[in-house]
Amino acid sequence: MECIFFRCTLPRKREEWQVESMAMGEFELIRNFFSSLGIGRDDVTLGVGDDCALLTVPQGKQLAVTMDSLVSGVHFQPDVDPAALGYKALAVNLSDLAAMGAEPAWFTLALTLPESDTQWLAEFSRGMGELAVCHGVALVGGDTTRGPLTITIQAQGFLPAGQALLRSGAHVGDLVYTTGTLGDAGLALCDQLSKTPEKPTFPELIRRLERPEPRVAAGRALREFASSAIDISDGLLADLGHILEASGVGADIHLDALPLSPPVRAAIKSAGDWSIPLASGDDYELCFTLPPGMATRLDEISKSLQLSMTRIGEIGLEPGLRCWLDRDTLWKPQDSGYLHFYADD
Repeated sequence: MECIFFRCTLPRKREEWQVESMAMGEFELIRNFFSSLGIGRDDVTLGVGDDCALLTVPQGKQLAVTMDSLVSGVHFQPDVDPAALGYKALAVNLSDLAAMGAEPAWFTLALTLPESDTQWLAEFSRGMGELAVCHGVALVGGDTTRGPLTITIQAQGFLPAGQALLRSGAHVGDLVYTTGTLGDAGLALCDQLSKTPEKPTFPELIRRLERPEPRVAAGRALREFASSAIDISDGLLADLGHILEASGVGADIHLDALPLSPPVRAAIKSAGDWSIPLASGDDYELCFTLPPGMATRLDEISKSLQLSMTRIGEIGLEPGLRCWLDRDTLWKPQDSGYLHFYADD
């Protein structure tokens, strides 16, 4: 991990002095905030502190690799709690590994900062480290530079060779499920953006927005019998749509079956708009498909993990995704989910 915070434009002799001082600050920053983040692992031969990390993939395992970037003003508000930001930056990557059924192992961090704020860095690394320890992952390298606040993480994990959960495995007749509840993070964000002194807040939903729980154990358990899976980051409609496109199938989902928390259910009843659980994103639950004969096994896993897994629809031959208000009434969504490069963003 290399840190460069200032470019040198001074005369030659003074420039050499400033580079030396800057290098000392670089190593101090790494030592104070990132050198021991996460846990020690036997498969890390060499981690933070050299030009490259040296890592060992266990025999018989495949390496799953994912990467996500979070940009200030796009993915989070500039005044967000830095501990929550550190936690979430890692969580969204672990959620991708969970969707493939992978066990998290390592991650790298590229951090762009507008300034070197030691208090901010201490809180940021604390939040990130909290989740890293929880899931047994180690920070093994990265890069730090100066600029608009941006966090990019690449995470790696293991899974048995040939057993990855893919988006392309859904078949006609499979059942569609989701873990947890949908729309909590979306409602929390709406509440934050439009909050007034008279408006009630939803502190239990703020945690769902700022500190989502990657469903790693669920992904690992589903690996043995689910036919496809994806994590819900851009909204159920968009992400289930990716499964349908990759698998060449369609689906019908039933809105009255969606797993909703009481605040989300009340918001839908008030506005008559289902876009919060369907298209707001940031849920980081798993959406997966399952052969009908596996439903009993799923109940056992749901109980063992103490995590709800709710059937919301089924896979069909007709292309497209249909949302049913009741047996005879279709609901047509206005939004399909978050789009990173939509013209009006």
